Formats: sequence, structure tokens, C-alpha cells
Amino acid sequence: MTIITKDIEIGGKTLTLETGRIAKQANGSIYATMGGSAVLATACSTNKNRPGAPFFPLSCEYQERFYAAGRIPGSYFRREGRPTEKEILTSRMIDRPARPLFPEGFMADTQVIATVMSYDQVNDSDVVAMAASFAALAISDIPWDGPVGAVRVSRNGEGFIANPTVEERAESDLDLVVAVGPKGVVMVEGEAKFVSESVLVDALLFAQQACQPIITAVRELQQELGTKKVAFVSPEPDAEIVAAAREVAFDKMAAACAIPTKLERYSAVDKVKADAVAALAERFAGREGEVKEAVSNFKSEICREQILSTGKRIDGRATDTVRPITIELGVLPRAHGSVLFTRGETQAIVAITLGTGTDDQRMEYLHGMESRKFMLHYNFPPFSVGEVKMLRGPGRREIGHGNLARRGVEPILPSEDMFPYVLRSVSEITESNGSSSMATVCGTSLGLMDAGVPVSDAVAGIAMGLISDGKRTEVLSDILGDEDHFGDMDFKVVGSAKGVSALQMDIKIDGLDRATMEKALEQARQGRMHILEKMNAAIEKPRDDISPYAPRIFTILIDPDRIRDLIGPGGKHIKGIVAETGAQVNVNDDGRVDVAAVDAEVAQKAIDLVRAYTASAEVGKDYDGKVVRLADFGAFVQIAPGMDGLCHISELAEGRVEKVEDVVKLGDPLKVRVLAVDKQSGKIRLSHREAMGFAPREGGGDRGDRRGGGGRDGGRSRSPRGGDRDGRRSRGPRDDAPQA
Repeated sequence: MTIITKDIEIGGKTLTLETGRIAKQANGSIYATMGGSAVLATACSTNKNRPGAPFFPLSCEYQERFYAAGRIPGSYFRREGRPTEKEILTSRMIDRPARPLFPEGFMADTQVIATVMSYDQVNDSDVVAMAASFAALAISDIPWDGPVGAVRVSRNGEGFIANPTVEERAESDLDLVVAVGPKGVVMVEGEAKFVSESVLVDALLFAQQACQPIITAVRELQQELGTKKVAFVSPEPDAEIVAAAREVAFDKMAAACAIPTKLERYSAVDKVKADAVAALAERFAGREGEVKEAVSNFKSEICREQILSTGKRIDGRATDTVRPITIELGVLPRAHGSVLFTRGETQAIVAITLGTGTDDQRMEYLHGMESRKFMLHYNFPPFSVGEVKMLRGPGRREIGHGNLARRGVEPILPSEDMFPYVLRSVSEITESNGSSSMATVCGTSLGLMDAGVPVSDAVAGIAMGLISDGKRTEVLSDILGDEDHFGDMDFKVVGSAKGVSALQMDIKIDGLDRATMEKALEQARQGRMHILEKMNAAIEKPRDDISPYAPRIFTILIDPDRIRDLIGPGGKHIKGIVAETGAQVNVNDDGRVDVAAVDAEVAQKAIDLVRAYTASAEVGKDYDGKVVRLADFGAFVQIAPGMDGLCHISELAEGRVEKVEDVVKLGDPLKVRVLAVDKQSGKIRLSHREAMGFAPREGGGDRGDRRGGGGRDGGRSRSPRGGDRDGRRSRGPRDDAPQA
């Protein structure tokens, strides 16, 4: 097979797509590089429909190999395990644009795998993987209506940047991943620092232009390879069955669709289907499934036409109306903050938990370890839609919805210096009829205020929809589950009164023009402002204090050079503080110490110990110390935890002292005064006699000329004869006690 390479210039960077060298047995394979980042993407399909498949069995997998960054996984098995959050989210960003472009009725097992094989810490591999995956599908024989390009868009002071570096992204106020098909934008995923709607429209149009070179290059690959797609004709419904079903069921389905309540409507729709199958059972024996599908399609037809012709929706609302909202704060007595947020037939209980520094989430990625101080978890139990299913761990949908909500809320959180808590929000969806992820956003914002977290603003989320027949177009605010199913767009927007903080869009039709995008964003802004008004009526600002059940975190600053004194050898000191008080103590490299405890008295006791371990001895100050070691030349006295000094034998009493043991014993309390602190060694000279009120001795106060240990050292002593034979002094016991 011939090796073909295409170099594509995007934003001053080169994206290279290569095929024909690696993974040649796949239906389609692309080896893509950008800088030092490289991804191998493959597309495989049986190209034969699976009998009885209830939905299209497509799986899209993005996987990162740690060797790509020259790292060995930190897990026990030292190999990659379950997908990380980033791998799941990137897999979704490949799946969402690709899935709608397969032909209707195509039910063959199909798989796309994108493997990160090199990562240069500069060019993120996710958009490279998306471009490579879509190209692999396009050049394969799998029936797929591509090509599709993918680009990341950021913005700095000079304008938009296509495929920014990691450093450029960190300095940007906008981070969007956009997938663009031959006829326009098909998917958007991103976050922003409260930018305006007009900026978002400009960014999407910029992305659309930036993707054109990718689309052109993939088309050239198709031509040079002579790609021939497997012939697949979408099955047309039997006209006779459709006509018969319309005669017996259409009017009944219209009546059922007029029922505003979800469960009652679903029950009525099911009855219409069952009655139609029974009525046509003899005429179309053994074809009950086709009859049921024909009747089901009437629902979409009726609802879409009603919206386009009258502007009236299933539940009777106008296209721009938000469902009724009710808010109840503090519904969970022991949670640190909680809210029951209900919007129409969608409801979420959101609980906020305040934790300490040790509660942060630590994740391992190609670029290294990452610590997350804010977690948002979204749970969607089966009872929320009246179903019975096995309870399993969070799926891709739960991970995706939780991530979108987290990114939308994160910009309003206080800095760690201002509020040194780890925060966790858990959204339990208790009822669902569309827009549950946006209910999670609203509930989290309210719950944080209820918990006393000093957020900068309130944020709200709204899910928008679109119905279009090519000539008529209606934008829908706060969509229902049915409207998401039969609609042409799902557009979620999160933000405050200042602007947008996160968005997610999936489009099922051929692109959107600027006018439609502007209308959707403006209608979303109006809906968001309405929701924020309801939220502000419930709680306008964060509570003045946190929950009595939440840990109290007190922050003190110490000299970073004293951190080792606080920690102690092998962590002895800090472990001792925790064991003695029961408080949690977290030490940061910049000298910030966070002390956490539910009881303020416990926290204060721990703070006192922290200060004691890191305090500096003050010259001239008296201390109530304790004798911790005896030597011939004096006593070592602990004046604070981890801080000892030498009280020379000449400073133990006013008169002459023959032996140290004549004045003090090990463990005795001893009041001392700090005479001096050596700036270089940190050694401390103490005096008991001055602390007792006696005048300082002349000439520095010690008797080191006549007895061992004089001077700042305090640790030297003479031999019994005043020196050894060559006149050198022998050293006394080494002063190895911990010093301040």
C-alpha cells in the first residue's frame, strides 16, 4: 500500500496526516502528528447489520499511553487501567460528531480507536485524535458522510488562536473544541471566563474557517486512495404499513401528544402503539415491529409540525418560555449545603461538602499528577425516569454531564488563599424530563451559597433546542426530553449575568448560519437571566458562615525556612500535633499552614503548637522551659516544641556551681531567659540566673575561661588538665539537639 502524507497548516502549526504505513489491516487508519504529539487512529466495521440491534453499535475510544510522555504509570500494576476522565471526555468528543453522519438504519458493529503514542507537553493530543479519527473514517470503506475537521480555539489580547499550545491556553479567556463538517459546525465543547455571546459566535465562525484545510486534505486523501464506500441504502418504511397506521393511529397520537404531563403522555403514546398493532395484526401478521415504528414516527412528525406552524410545544409552552422553577434550600440537615431544585418535571437534590486539603482529587495524566480542589459528580439513577435498571458505576454520560457543570461553575469559586477548602458537589437527579445537567449547574450554584462558600456570582444553565425543516426554524428554550430526541440541536449554555462560562452543542442538521447561532445564544441569555432572577430570590448572596458540621479551617503563615522544623524528623512533629489535638494540619510550600477541625478549641490548640514549633527565640524574653539533656558544661532546656537552648553551668545560679546536677535534674522545669541567638547556627544561649532577677555577669556572663563550654558554641569543654599534650582542646558532647 502506498504511503500518503498530507501536511496541513493551522494557526502556524503543522498537522500531518499519514496513511499506508501503520495499521494497514484496519478499514481505515491515520497516523497524525502535530509538533511532538502523535496519535494513531483506526476505524473498523463489520459492514454487516447486526440483526435486532436496538441502536447503532458504535464505540469510540481515546486512550493515552504513558510511554508517550516518557512516564511509567503510578498504579500498582504499572500499566494503564480504567479510562481517565480526560480519556472518557475525548472519546465522547469523537463519538458525538461522528455518530449522526452514519446512514439511517446502519447497524453494523463499528469501532474507532485513537491511541496517543507521543506527547510533547505542548500540543494537546485530543484535537489531533479527533482529526485523525474522522480522517480514518473518511478514507475507510465504512459508509460515513464525512469528512469532518476538528480544531481548538482560544483567545488572547490579539485575537483567536487555532490549536493553541498548553501555555497559550492557560493565558486565554476562551477554550473551545469545535468539530466542523462539510456544511458547518456539528459539535462544540468548551469553557470561557464569562465572555459575551457575540464573542462565541465569532469564535465558532473562526473555527469553521480553520477546519477547511483539514476537510480539503482528507478529500484529497480519499481521491488519491480511490476510496469506495460499502453500498448501504437506508431502509424505507413500507408505504402500505405507514398508510394503514396513519389511518388508525395518527389522530389518536395527536391527542396523546397534547397531554402536557410526561408520564401520562408516555402512557397514552404506548396505548396508541398497542392499539395500532392490535388493529393491524391480521393484515400485517409478523410485522408488528414495523407497525410500531411507523406509529412512533408520527409523534415526531406531529410535535415538530405543531412547533413550526403554531409555536406551541408539547407541554403548551411558547418556544422561549422556561418551565416553572421551585427552590428549597437546606433540605439535608447534615450536609454542609444543600438544595432541592425543580424545573418543570426535572429535579435535582444537590449536596455540598467542604473538605480539607487532604480531600483533593489526585489524577495522573500524561503531563503528570494533577490535584483538583473542586469536584462535581452527577448521578442519574433509573428511578428518575421511572425505569428499573441495574445500578452500576457512572457511565460516560454521567462523566460528561458532571464535567460540563463543573466547568461552568468553577469560575465563580473563591481562590484557595481566600477559602482554603476542598469542595465537592453531588447532584442526585431525582426526576428527569430534559436539561438535568443544567439543573445540576443551578443546584450547585445555590448549594455553594447555602454552604457559605464566598462565590463571586451565581451561575445558571439552560438547554436550548432547534426545530427546522429547511424553510422554517424555531429555537426552543429549556427543552424537554422529547424535544431533545426529535429536535435538530442540543445546545447547553452556562453562565452568569456577565457572560458565558461553559457550553456544549450537538447539531443533527447541516450546520448553522450566523443568524441562527446569534438567535439561539440571545434566547439562551434571556432564559439564563430569568433563571438567575428566580435563584436570587431564593438566596441572593452566600451565607455569612459555614455549616456547624463543616470543618473550620484556620490559616497561618510561617517562614518557609521553618517548614522542616514544623514537620520534624520523619514527620514526628506534625504527626504529634495531629495525634494530640485531632486536628488536620496541611503545610504548603509557600509557608501557608491550614489547620482544620470542627471544634474551634481543637483548632486553636493545634495552631498554638504550630506556632510553638516555628517560633523564633526572642532575645531578652523569659521562657518556662524543661530540662531535656544534661552535660558537664550545662543543661539543654526546651523552651518550645522543637526548640532547645543551652543554659551554661555558669548561668544556672548566682554562685559557683560545681556540678550541673547540683542545680537541675533531667525533666525539671526551669525558667530561663534568652541571652543570644547565633544567626548562622541558630544556637540559643540561655540563663536561669538572669530569669531569676540577678544581674548579668561581666564579660559576657559565662565562666568559659575557667570551666568548659564558653562562648557562643557552648559545647566545648577543657580536658581535666586544661588541655591535651599538644595544647589542643578536646571537644565535649556535640550539641545535636534540634534548634530553632
